[in-house]
Amino acid sequence: MDLNFELILTVIFLLSSLFWLLNKFVIRQTEGSVEFIGSLAPVLGLVLVLRSFVVEPFQIPSSSMVPTLKVGDFILVNKWTYGVRLPVLRSKIIDVESPKRGDVMVFFPPHVDRYFIKRVVGLPGDEIHVLDGVLYINGEKMPQKVLPDEVAAPRSVVMTEELTGVEHMIQKRLLPTRLSQNYTAVVPEGHYFMMGDNRDNSSDSRVWGPVPEERIVGKAFARWMFWDKFLSLPNFERAGKID
Repeated sequence: MDLNFELILTVIFLLSSLFWLLNKFVIRQTEGSVEFIGSLAPVLGLVLVLRSFVVEPFQIPSSSMVPTLKVGDFILVNKWTYGVRLPVLRSKIIDVESPKRGDVMVFFPPHVDRYFIKRVVGLPGDEIHVLDGVLYINGEKMPQKVLPDEVAAPRSVVMTEELTGVEHMIQKRLLPTRLSQNYTAVVPEGHYFMMGDNRDNSSDSRVWGPVPEERIVGKAFARWMFWDKFLSLPNFERAGKID
């Protein structure tokens, strides 16, 4: 399980607030450790609010979303787009809008409490079919076009794919793997079917099933930095909107 930074931040904020209350009404220090810890409460509270309800940063740890996102990309995730949720509890308190086909979304998969990022390809009620590396939604073939000038992994090719009007880039093997040979599923109500843009190197809904709506975290909307090695310098050439 990944380190739950949201839970840690919430606990630290609550402890800092407790110190502030103790100092305000009981100890009444003007300096010292209790006063210092209590003074952190407003800053921690602001950070908690921003991360929980507005925007949260993430770093991409795997190649499952290549070529859209690379290992070392730092991204921003909108926590408001799909509705406002309470921190830690993840209960939705304000409904805003539903995920759209083609969105790049951060979520917790059904089987583990760990952040994943994939693309929404199937909405509730959709029939998803993958045959020889080609995606079909409700019986309609999603057009793909090879991009010969794009650099791909060995024995792979980079292509554009159109998801009912939303165009994005994917990478797939020249010879489809087991993941892309023959797969069919119907997306249940209240669920979303997720796939990585690196189609033959992605653990996604083809492996662990559609994602329940209550496990959505937010919509990835921007890359702001690339930094893949600790001793290297951050690079901002990839900064921009996530399509």
